[in-house]
This record gives sequence, structure tokens and C-alpha cells, in this order.
Amino acid sequence: MKKLGKIYMALVLMFLYVPIFVLIVFSFNETKSRSVFSGFTLEWYERLFRNDIIISSLINTIIIAVIASIVSTILGTLAAIGINSMRKVPKAVVMNITNMPIINPEIVTGVSLMLLFVFFAARMNLEFGFVTLVIAHITFDVPYVILNIMPKFKQLDPHLYEAAQDLGCGPFKAFIKVILPEIMPGVISGFLMAFTYSLDDFVISYFTSGSTSQTLPITIYSMTRRKISPEINALSTLIFIAVVVVLIVKNAIENKHAKKNLGYRGNKA
Repeated sequence: MKKLGKIYMALVLMFLYVPIFVLIVFSFNETKSRSVFSGFTLEWYERLFRNDIIISSLINTIIIAVIASIVSTILGTLAAIGINSMRKVPKAVVMNITNMPIINPEIVTGVSLMLLFVFFAARMNLEFGFVTLVIAHITFDVPYVILNIMPKFKQLDPHLYEAAQDLGCGPFKAFIKVILPEIMPGVISGFLMAFTYSLDDFVISYFTSGSTSQTLPITIYSMTRRKISPEINALSTLIFIAVVVVLIVKNAIENKHAKKNLGYRGNKA
């Protein structure tokens, strides 16, 4: 049974990652062929960095992702603090409401946000573009931040905050000096996850973007509708590497915090 399980896992991993591996290999292909590798070249990466449309969309995407991630991390942290202080039943209700945007299909969220922005556009002179994209990204990023921070509160001693105040800390100082360092791995994980989701979101961005401001996935989609260029392979390779780096950093932070907690419990014992 163990051997069968390993074979099954290997097949699943092949199904998931072989297409990405093929994409990476053909991003170095000398010709535009998508089936025959004729030689190694960096020409498509050079063309990619000379493509003003892609570079402009990439910069716009990074700016939107950074702003949305920072704002959603702040809002998500404050929300997690409030949710953690609730009683059991209200806390369960609020958590279910918070998790709904995660479960909800992206197309529903995208269309509903578009209709909301259309409503405000007619009354507040709001134009589709950078502002609507940032608001939309913050909207779907906040639940992921809360989802990453809440487990850290469960690992905390419930009397830690009160103990810090008994030892002379004020409410704000007790939070900054005692609680925040303990939940910081969750905060960082939430930020990285929010950044990753903002970076590669397409559906919601498609419904909330305008002609003056577009994200990289929308630009890629527009390019692939005409013709798939090897530049897309090169760009997808770079995005994949960036996401892998973010995941490695996230896991390293979580492992470091877990070892720290394990060492602290060992010394305490």
C-alpha cells in the first residue's frame, strides 16, 4: 500500500509540475516552436525586458500588490485581534462570514465589485483603474490575512496579555512588546499570501480594471488571444520562480518560529 501511495503521489506531482517544467524549458527555445526544442537562447528574456507594455503592467501589478498587501495586513491583523476577543458563538459566526470570500467563486466577487464601483462611479466620479484595482485586491486579501493570523492566537497563553499589564505594561505597550512578536509569523505569512494572490489574480482584476491601469495577468491574457509568444513563457517562468521564492521564505519563517517555540517549551519543562 505504501508503494502504491508513493506511485500515486508521483503521478499527481507529475500532472501538476510537468507542464510548468515544459514551459520553463521552451522559454529558452531558440525558435518559436512549442513542440521542438531546437537550441538554447536567452533572446525571449531579452525581448521581454524590452517590451514596454509588459514592463509597465509588471510595475503596475507590483505596486498594486504591495499597497494591497500592506493595507490588508494592517486591517486583517486588527480584525483578527477583534475576532479573538469575541465569545465563542459570535466568533464562529464572524469567522464564517470572513471565510465566505475565500469560498465564494472569484467571478461572483469580481462581478459584484464591478457593480459596486459602477454604482459609486455614477455618484462620486469614480473611474475604473488603479484605485478600483487596489480596493478590489484589499477586499479579497483581508480574509487570507485573518486566516493566517488566527491560529497564532490559539497558540498563545490567554493570560499572557494580562500578565504583561500586571508587570507594568500599558495596553498598547503590552500588545507591541508581548502579543505582536508572538503572532508576527502569522502576520508575515498573511502578508506574503496576500502579495502572492494580488500578484497573480486575473478574474477579479479583469472586472475591476480600466483602460488606464491593467495588471500583468490581464496583459498576458490580451497577448495570448492574438498569438502565444515565447516571451509569455519567459514571463511565466519568472513569475513561477518569484512565487516559489515567496513560499520558501514563508515556510522558513514558520519553521524558525516553530523551532523557537519548541526550544522555549523544552527550556520551560
